[in-house]
Amino acid sequence: MPFFLHQVSYNAEAMARLIANPQDRVEVVRGPIEKLGGKIKDAYFAFGEHDVVVITEFSDNVSAAAISMAFAAGGAVRSSTTTPLLTASEAVEAMKRAGECGYKPVTAGAASAR
Repeated sequence: MPFFLHQVSYNAEAMARLIANPQDRVEVVRGPIEKLGGKIKDAYFAFGEHDVVVITEFSDNVSAAAISMAFAAGGAVRSSTTTPLLTASEAVEAMKRAGECGYKPVTAGAASAR
């Protein structure tokens, strides 16, 4: 099953509420993620650009997009980004396919056309 990286940043109101009433939001989102057929592989609270980083496993992109939409629509986040992740072997396979697909960049041969 594919893996996804979710990076979530709370808005000021949500952060203020979490400070006033500390809680483990990872456990709160576990149920909705599982309802969509996903699993939390790892989750971290962070500081900096993102407040929460979660790695999930979903059977398909639609389910991963659905939880991302739910996060964004809830009103507590300033930003929510979901990135599909590849294993090292999947990345190597993608590199092989890229090399064999026949794509020619617009810049190929530009120097010889002058």
